[in-house]
Amino acid sequence: MSSIRIFVTGGTFDKEYNELTGELFFKETHLPEMLKRSRSTLDVTVRTLMMIDSLQMTGEDRELIVHQCRSAKEDKIVITHGTDTMTVTAQVLAEKVPDKTIVLTGAMIPYKFGSSDGFFNLGSALAFAQTLPVGVYVAMNGRYYNWDNVRKNKLTGHFEELK
Repeated sequence: MSSIRIFVTGGTFDKEYNELTGELFFKETHLPEMLKRSRSTLDVTVRTLMMIDSLQMTGEDRELIVHQCRSAKEDKIVITHGTDTMTVTAQVLAEKVPDKTIVLTGAMIPYKFGSSDGFFNLGSALAFAQTLPVGVYVAMNGRYYNWDNVRKNKLTGHFEELK
């Protein structure tokens, strides 16, 4: 079984709630805890690239993600990412990393809230990374989508196919 690289970029997935100010903030990734709690036996390496909201992600941030994906020895990659600009990053990866299976996933509710969809989305993304052919995909709500045929429906909070 081949190993999987997981790159963390932040997004709602890793946000925490400050009870004093009522604001969401980043501290550290929850990925190691999530993998442990899920009793995963996969061979994974987790690396945090950044901890930002995807609305603040720049072209330089996306180039760092591209560089890390190209440099990774693994050919199966999962990226945790904010849902608002996930498809933008997916497009950049599709154009610049043609030889790996890359699955981007995120959450609509922070993991620390307890009722997060992040747990399910992470598990799905890891399964899809092992089974899908080379390409770039978005995995949300138990489904996967080709990078160029998906959008976030901001009214329903779900991802859907374009056509």
